Amino acid sequence: MSDTGLRRTLTGRQLTMIGIGGAIGTGLFLGSSLAISQAGPATIVAYVLCAPIALVLGWALAEMTVVHPAAGSFGTIGRHYLGAWAGFVIRWTYWTIQVIAVGGEVIAAGIYLRYWWPDLPLWLPVVVFSLVILGVNAIAVSVFGTLEYWFSMIKVTAIIVFIGLGAAYIFVGLPGHDAVGADNITGHGGFLPNGMHGLGLAFVFVIFSYLGTEVVAVTAAESENPTRDLPRAARGMVLRLALFYCLAIGIVVTIVPWTQTAKGGDVTTSPFVSLFDTAGIPAAAGIMNFVVLTAALSSANANIYLCTRMLHALARDRHAPAALGRTGRGGVPHLAILVSGAGLAVAAFLSVHSEDDAFVILFGVSVFGALVVWILILLTHMVFRRRRAALGLPSAPVRLWGAPVTSGLAIAALAAILVSTAFIDGLTASWKAGVPFFVLLLIAYAIVSRRGAVEDPFPTAPCHPPPTFRRRSSPGPGGRAIGAPAGNGRAQAHLPFCHLT
Repeated sequence: MSDTGLRRTLTGRQLTMIGIGGAIGTGLFLGSSLAISQAGPATIVAYVLCAPIALVLGWALAEMTVVHPAAGSFGTIGRHYLGAWAGFVIRWTYWTIQVIAVGGEVIAAGIYLRYWWPDLPLWLPVVVFSLVILGVNAIAVSVFGTLEYWFSMIKVTAIIVFIGLGAAYIFVGLPGHDAVGADNITGHGGFLPNGMHGLGLAFVFVIFSYLGTEVVAVTAAESENPTRDLPRAARGMVLRLALFYCLAIGIVVTIVPWTQTAKGGDVTTSPFVSLFDTAGIPAAAGIMNFVVLTAALSSANANIYLCTRMLHALARDRHAPAALGRTGRGGVPHLAILVSGAGLAVAAFLSVHSEDDAFVILFGVSVFGALVVWILILLTHMVFRRRRAALGLPSAPVRLWGAPVTSGLAIAALAAILVSTAFIDGLTASWKAGVPFFVLLLIAYAIVSRRGAVEDPFPTAPCHPPPTFRRRSSPGPGGRAIGAPAGNGRAQAHLPFCHLT
């Protein structure tokens, strides 16, 4: 257990699947129609070009968290390198957008359940799913990690099956159906039917598909071996996501005319269902509905985890009530979980009073904050690199290739995407809500900071080597083997500041 009260019980494979679970929600299975409606078949280009941005972010986070595997992750690191205001803004913004994301995913899960029971009032599954997710997160982080692993495995399996069937349908055909070929790529207005303007607008929806990749960094304080597992999980997760997204969307726009996919609709009109039906898989719509239901619950489960860890770190920096930083016997911040459940209460309210618009409202508000957080993370990495170089410190064990050029280009791309949201119907509210939100955050920081600053979590004097965690053979609290730090004198030179572990 670290001095934050959190326990290091998450394995490397769980970290990768938690990251995939946080990133793959309902967007790929149903929401990808929004991007396709803007760019047509060229949506695949948007997914390919957004992948390097996500990879740069994941790699930058891996580099920083290997040196600083701190509770609060990039929010705590941002506090040191950009200033206390940045730590406050990043973590409260991230908590807010993830609470909104949880509400949206739980609403979506309730809608999917009504596929089987159409007369079911939406508020009922929203409340039930909310209680289940909060309960899972309240037990122990190892239980959360195991459940999220299997949730993510269901999604990944569905995507792999879809890619395999789709490739067969395109090139050789399926029983009773000839090969579809690539006519849909150039037909119906061409590969780029709405021009470069349409492609540019598609980037907003596509980059949102990759949001959630930063969850791996948030697990740093609860990873068994952050030095070994975090870089491997971050890079492997982003590469898998890019491969899944690019191949799956490529198959969608090849098999189904983009004009048909752009209409959207419910699960029965999903390209995944259409392909499974064509392949002769019985009850394809029901199977796919189960998959998207799992995807929504998995994403909500991962996002509640993110919310609570950010709130826990804020409390320890006196930027939230101290009680939110306390953990229970299982190393879980229970009160932080309950407060983060506020997003689920909002979801329940909207499911009753704004049933048709609830998901769109929640999605639009979270876009602005998510893009700003990514930009601040990359700015933190640029300062991180510059300060280490100025102090004459050795390179981190993991280094982002081409930085600071690569991180600078990613910041420019994210800023351009953020600006484009002002020109997309349904997302213009992001600026109207986002700018006042950040103004209020800065005002709140000015008020809170008068209470006095807490000690910087990363003092400027070298202290101890980066922890390498090994499994003890003897059981720890609760009968579980726990991670124990181990290090050597050689590693000490690689650690510029103390850790919050």
